[in-house]
Amino acid sequence: MPAEITLVARLATSAVDSRRGVVRLHPEVLDALDLRPWHAVTLTGSRITTALAAAADPATPHGQVTVDDVTLSNCGLTDGASVVVAPAAAAAARRVVLGGSRIARTATPETIRLALLGKVLVRGDAVSLLPQDLAPPPGSDVPTARRTLANTVGGGWTSELLVVAETEPAGVVAVQPSTVVGWLDGPTTGAPAAAGTPTVRTVSAPVAAPAPPAEPALGIDELVGNVDRAKRLVEWLELTFRRPELLAKLGGTAQLGALVVGPEGVGKATLARSAAAAVEAGCVELDAPSAAALEPGAASQRVHDAVESAVGAARAGRPTVLLVTDVHALLPAAEPPPLATLVLDVLRNALATPGVALVATTSAPEAVDPRLRAPDLVDRELSLALPDARTRTDLLRRLLASVPLAEGVDLAAVAERAPGFVVADLLAVRREAAIRAALRTGSDAASEPRIRQEDLLDAVSSVRPVSMSSSETLQTGGIGLDDVGDMTEVKQALTEAVLWPLQYPDSFARLGVAAPRGVLLYGPPGCGKTFLLRALAGTGRLNVLSVKGAELLDKYVGESERAVRELFRKASDAAPALIFLDEVDALAPRRGGSTDSGVADRVVAALLTELDGAQPLREVIVVGATNRPELIDPALLRPGRLERLVYVPPPDAEARADILRAAGKNTPLADDVDLDELGAELEGYSAADCAAVLREAALTAMRESLEATQVTAAHIEAARKAVPPSLDPAQLVELEAYASRRP
Repeated sequence: MPAEITLVARLATSAVDSRRGVVRLHPEVLDALDLRPWHAVTLTGSRITTALAAAADPATPHGQVTVDDVTLSNCGLTDGASVVVAPAAAAAARRVVLGGSRIARTATPETIRLALLGKVLVRGDAVSLLPQDLAPPPGSDVPTARRTLANTVGGGWTSELLVVAETEPAGVVAVQPSTVVGWLDGPTTGAPAAAGTPTVRTVSAPVAAPAPPAEPALGIDELVGNVDRAKRLVEWLELTFRRPELLAKLGGTAQLGALVVGPEGVGKATLARSAAAAVEAGCVELDAPSAAALEPGAASQRVHDAVESAVGAARAGRPTVLLVTDVHALLPAAEPPPLATLVLDVLRNALATPGVALVATTSAPEAVDPRLRAPDLVDRELSLALPDARTRTDLLRRLLASVPLAEGVDLAAVAERAPGFVVADLLAVRREAAIRAALRTGSDAASEPRIRQEDLLDAVSSVRPVSMSSSETLQTGGIGLDDVGDMTEVKQALTEAVLWPLQYPDSFARLGVAAPRGVLLYGPPGCGKTFLLRALAGTGRLNVLSVKGAELLDKYVGESERAVRELFRKASDAAPALIFLDEVDALAPRRGGSTDSGVADRVVAALLTELDGAQPLREVIVVGATNRPELIDPALLRPGRLERLVYVPPPDAEARADILRAAGKNTPLADDVDLDELGAELEGYSAADCAAVLREAALTAMRESLEATQVTAAHIEAARKAVPPSLDPAQLVELEAYASRRP
């Protein structure tokens, strides 16, 4: 029996398997691996993860494994990549330590255990709260788990992900009814705290988790990157608390309500705490997501308790800041609950008390109830931006000040590789680098453990910025433009239009020209447009937000335009960033010809506004891709928008040979296989077709024998008959004619 097998990973499309940590294999492959349904397997991509194996439909190809989105992300792979599957022995978990959002932590450990019961885990994995209900293990109570999670975490509980920080024993473990669940303590958002090793808070099942102690406030000068904004808030608090008579004399009121806006994890709450400490004021915190997750009566009581605490301290003579974190969870703009009106009234009454100031934080200002911005509530706003490369270097220097570093560590180079990273992300980088250094040191007590440059760089590549969601992020896979064969003119055009504006802004300013705002890649399907974008992002070390055009369209009025605005806002938060609009012809068709009640026309208008509106984009490049450029609205292609048009032609014989070599680098080929000759013979085949020929040849060899060790010329000849060329000659003529008409 084979100890392992290499298969093609395909993303599960069935909602039944979604996010449940289950992979499906052909029944014969299960037998070949000596597996029974619901046994554990390991999957090896760029990292090793684990999952439960189940039988797939017998019609599924033998060489395919169907993987859910979370497991695919845990492997560090993309749809269609190769993955090594092997049986695994899962030990019963005595203890599991988890990391999660504040919202997820509102659920009790017993509820979390019910959600994870029967799942297999390994340290470093992301795991969904969706219970494993396909084959519920003994002791599970799926209905109770679902109901409790919905009541405590809220309606978005199905999208919450936890991170497995530690397991006991180490290795692959299965969660049992006796497993003890714990939370990983330590700061996850805000400005850096003193360096040290995070502690693990283990919680037994029947006891609710105690509230963590408040973090000590940092000095204003310690808020790397946010000192000026913190001083501005300190000035406002000084006037409100210390000189109310001056404000009254000038016609103002001694009342302060401020909204601190910025990406998640950038340090909004830490800034508010530090400003309060700087003016010697108290700070009463209200965590809005935790309050919003409670029943209406309990939520109302929590709000009243926080406000009464602030008001009581002010009446006792000590000025107090009422800090409401993530206020959009308690006061949402979309369908605000009846509780929102009560909360606004309570906050308004609190501000009427001398000595009370209100500071609210949010990472989604457009999602906050507009009534909060009334003149007698929150009438001032502070905006915190993402740290730039220099600020990230200073933050890393502070975070690693007490950490033993090896000789030659270049923190500036690490910061350069981390665009879009905030303090919370850099804390995760420090933690991941420490784990890698500890694993390398092992049991060698004689050598002093030190973090090396490669530990930090590997940690950066494994940490996803909090500003980027997994569903939107385009994974580069570590490739760059140098890995793209041929296409010299295309690569040069993309380098000039995308990388130069971000890498050499001074040159554009010196010559008095504006950098290109966007690029349109067009060409026949399957010829590498998306691959080029991945390579471009890898070379420029950019954050890439990828979205297919049709994904932004929504039947409800205003939702599509809102999705466009949100996409560009996230890109600005994660700058330098690249927005990749795949199938842009579906998103921005010619206006006036649609039959969708004007949805497409409004989306085109929203796109034009974001690309060339009153607020210019900074360090954000937009790249569209299509194989039907004539369908795109012409207004989108004029200068100042997607002004640079780049044609991606089908591969020639030499390029096809390079593609075959790259696609088959892990495939054992027999001596009678000549890839140069094969590339010359595959006239009319796209890059995707060439890769499909090799994949089909490997599957043909497996059909002959699952013990096959190489792919022969006969297998490739059979694959050529099974995989016809997909390029349409008529479409090629039309695209080449379009290219000849464009400058």
